[in-house]
Amino acid sequence: MYKDAGQGLVEYSLILLFIALAIILILSIFGTELADVYSNIIENIP
Repeated sequence: MYKDAGQGLVEYSLILLFIALAIILILSIFGTELADVYSNIIENIP
């Protein structure tokens, strides 16, 4: 019974880890393009 007590916490931690790694990977690949899009949006706001 006590062996499974922390299983849910470990699973949620692994899911959050994979999401964080995916975000870091996406930002490292598309970071400059996203920065350009963001700066264009900011420049065009009156």
